[in-house]
Amino acid sequence: MSNLSGKTLFITGASRGIGLAIALRAARDGANIAIVAKSGVPNPKLPGTIHTAAAEVEAAGGKALALKCDIREEEQVRAAAAQAAEHFGGIDIVVNNASAIWLAGVEGTPMKRFDLMHQVNTRGSFLVTQSCLPYLKQATNPHVLMLAPPPSLDPKWFAPHTAYTIAKMGMSLCVLGMSTEFAPLGIAVNALWPRTVIATAAIGVIAGVRAEQCRTPGIVADAAHAMLVRPARECTGRFAIDEDVLRETGVRDFDRYAVQPGAPLLPDLFLD
Repeated sequence: MSNLSGKTLFITGASRGIGLAIALRAARDGANIAIVAKSGVPNPKLPGTIHTAAAEVEAAGGKALALKCDIREEEQVRAAAAQAAEHFGGIDIVVNNASAIWLAGVEGTPMKRFDLMHQVNTRGSFLVTQSCLPYLKQATNPHVLMLAPPPSLDPKWFAPHTAYTIAKMGMSLCVLGMSTEFAPLGIAVNALWPRTVIATAAIGVIAGVRAEQCRTPGIVADAAHAMLVRPARECTGRFAIDEDVLRETGVRDFDRYAVQPGAPLLPDLFLD
């Protein structure tokens, strides 16, 4: 499979940032996109809603379904999966992109932030995947993609922000378990993580990071596309890095993804 034409993607957190970039890349192939996010109305602090994202997907050549959904709520998630499957005739790909972040130590992490990160990152990804599983079983080349880092027990990734690291690594552990569990079903489960910090709204909570030190979400979108067109039975259980995936496809010029070509880039969290 060389493109995602006619495929249905269920993408969480797709109203902006990396989720929207993945949606637009698939839309250029003529894919169907279920845009799953909480952003039903404009937020003065954050750009984009499910409706503006749907309009961008349609303009890019895809078909869109805007689904207002809080992935912490089981009934909303199951209803969204059922609605997407009914609307498009199934679900071929799940992209667990939605994530909450709070980079602080133990004393600086309110329990409401701890709970939010675990409910969205680990539990939300588990719930979304579980809810879409009946439809993935019926798909021709089914994929689940987690925006999660390679798993690690190195204390240096935990000490500065234990709560966030646990929540994010929880998504990575889902990949470990689900990829093996779903292998007999022919459903691929992989993780993708950026080599550098990506210029999204999340950089606002990372001290000292400037946009010119980042790459655009397009690099993650192109890497995700390259993974999602691969045969599911031949590509599963992988913890991939965006730059490495693209190098495998022959990409050598990465300046095009830089916010400011030539500027020094910051490595993302959880990567040496």
